[in-house]
Amino acid sequence: MEKMNVRFLIALMVMSLVLGFSSAVDFRWRKTAGFSDRFTRAVSSVVFPVHGNVYPLGYYNVTINIGQPPRPYYLDLDTGSDLTWLQCDAPCVRCLEAPHPLYQPSNDLIPCTDPLCKALHINGNDRCEAPEQCDYEVEYADGGSSLGVLVRDVFSLNYTEGLRLTPRLALGCGYDQIPGASSHHPLDGVLGLGRGKVSILSQLHSQGYVKNVIGHCLSSLGGGVLFFGNDLYDSSRVSWTPMSRENSKHYSPAMGGELLFGGRTTGLKNLATVFDSGSSYTYFNSKAYQAVTYLLKRELSGKPLKEARDDHTLPLCWQGRRPFMSIEEVKKYFKPLALSFKTGWRSKTMFEIPPEAYLIISMKGNVCLGILNGTEIGLQNLNLIGDISMQDQMIIYDNEKQSIGWIPADCDELASLKAAAQVYEY
Repeated sequence: MEKMNVRFLIALMVMSLVLGFSSAVDFRWRKTAGFSDRFTRAVSSVVFPVHGNVYPLGYYNVTINIGQPPRPYYLDLDTGSDLTWLQCDAPCVRCLEAPHPLYQPSNDLIPCTDPLCKALHINGNDRCEAPEQCDYEVEYADGGSSLGVLVRDVFSLNYTEGLRLTPRLALGCGYDQIPGASSHHPLDGVLGLGRGKVSILSQLHSQGYVKNVIGHCLSSLGGGVLFFGNDLYDSSRVSWTPMSRENSKHYSPAMGGELLFGGRTTGLKNLATVFDSGSSYTYFNSKAYQAVTYLLKRELSGKPLKEARDDHTLPLCWQGRRPFMSIEEVKKYFKPLALSFKTGWRSKTMFEIPPEAYLIISMKGNVCLGILNGTEIGLQNLNLIGDISMQDQMIIYDNEKQSIGWIPADCDELASLKAAAQVYEY
């Protein structure tokens, strides 16, 4: 969706690493003495280390090796869009600064009649101006865009037990890019992780490589992990809410959320919500944003904080008597937020947003609100949960069970592991 601010070397873990793993999530590791008959395609997971942070970098990305021979590319994570694309020497008409040489496309063009091309254009122009190729154009909420053609090429990936896989997957060869208002970093391309058929996850699933499940764990200290597959978490400990069947394009809860401030309802209910890793910050619609800012300002009245009008890091910042060094110093002045989602007739599940999941410390040492007004950038009534509010939680998008889940996790410790193994079954 919004492209904002948007390998492991897989080996068997030694038991000391297993025993030292964080208790924040109940990971139980399965021993593997080799790729036995019990491990089939669509059982193992593919795990990637994630790099980046919400602030000051403003993005999270993974390194994926693509092509023959394989070359590394940094791809920004985006669960809000489907298409994976690379800046491409086709030749390039207009390309942005990139950390690696431009992708040299394969000769395997995807024709206009291919089902993936049709799926990409299901809500738009599907006429074939050039039948031998599939043209695309993707636009993001911050004004950025990519224009190009679809090709197939080899992706070099690893299962968690060490087996390498080299599927041929569709991706965009982008030869004309326009930067978004908030895209200020060198960019190889975007990893589209949405629910559509053209997403990398959907393609891997359709070829039998992984379950149709994706998850990420983004650390507030920077970094984290991204995974495809469903064997890296204990489902019984995860808070789940059904996915919307009406909003089949995005990872959106079926029932609108109720907004709480300090554990009490704000009176705002049925908030249409999307989980989007392509956005660094969280966006509320105008009504919810105004309610939150009003309540925050009222709560801060009499506290040793005042608005820092000369700090333009984000629209709303506060300064203290002296510069803050971390959120820990200031979070005591702020109350937690939460979104409550109905999961049944009488049952609910809560997505907690503590102060450290909606605040940043600016370069000036002020504390700034990482929740922005989405209506002002064209999101209308949509409420978007961005990276800042998903930090230090494992977020799981289970397309098999049509559910979105979350559980607190030590993403930094998980990211620090240099190896991964399967869940251990007792």
